[in-house]
Amino acid sequence: MIVNRPSIMIYTDHPDKDLLKEICAGIEEEGVLFQIVSGNGDVDELAHQAAAESMLGSGIGITGQQAAMQMSPLPKGHNVFELIQPTLRQCRDLGANSARAVKKMPFRSLAGGSQ
Repeated sequence: MIVNRPSIMIYTDHPDKDLLKEICAGIEEEGVLFQIVSGNGDVDELAHQAAAESMLGSGIGITGQQAAMQMSPLPKGHNVFELIQPTLRQCRDLGANSARAVKKMPFRSLAGGSQ
């Protein structure tokens, strides 16, 4: 029997490996589980699908050097955060913020890059 555990879904399409690693580290720091799924599409589509599939309602989409965080009740393209060519610190904070949304905690600042 396969049991799905409540986790943040991360949908990727040829992600930058360092970016993905830091996002995962940010989620882990907050003590929340995550799953990585390979897919196809732009960052908005991936983030929307990830949030819809997450039992927690929080998802992240990553394509190359772009990442977006989405929550399940929001329409596609209305990301909570979106980063283009982020720093590694911003990636870690994006992951943490995805977990903090689930835990209903204040977000970390993503200052120092585009949102």
